[in-house]
Amino acid sequence: MTAFDLTRGTAAADVAAAIDDMYDAFLAGDRTRFDQHLHPEVTTWETHLPGPLRTRAELDAYRARRDAAGARPSLDSLSAREMRVDVWGDTAVARYVLVAVAPGGEPEHTRVTDVLRRSATGWAIVHHHAELVRDVRTAGE
Repeated sequence: MTAFDLTRGTAAADVAAAIDDMYDAFLAGDRTRFDQHLHPEVTTWETHLPGPLRTRAELDAYRARRDAAGARPSLDSLSAREMRVDVWGDTAVARYVLVAVAPGGEPEHTRVTDVLRRSATGWAIVHHHAELVRDVRTAGE
C-alpha cells in the first residue's frame, strides 16, 4: 500500500488509490484500465521516452511501436513509494518514487510528478513527469 498523509483528506487518498490502481493495471497487462487514469491530452515526459509526448495519441503511437518490437517492459513489481499528494479543488499533484523490478533485476528508482484533474469519472493524469534516479541514495530526497 502506498503511504500518504491521510490528514490531507479523502481526495488525496483517492488520488493515491488511482495511481496505485494504474500501476497494478500495468503489471496485469490491462491497458484499458491503465489508460482510464490518463487524460486524453496527457503530456508524458520520461527519461526513457523519445522526447516529450504531448498527447495521448503520441503516447499510444510510441507504445504501439514499442510493443510491435517486442519491447514492452516485463516487471516483477512496480510500486509508488514515499507518496505525497496535495489537492486544490479539482486539481492535484502527486510526487513519489516509482520502484520497478524486472525479473532477476535490481530495483530501478524513478522520481515522478503527476498532475491530475478531477472529473465526473474520477482523477486523471494530465501531466506525467518521470526521471530515472541514477544514485539510489538520493531517490527519496
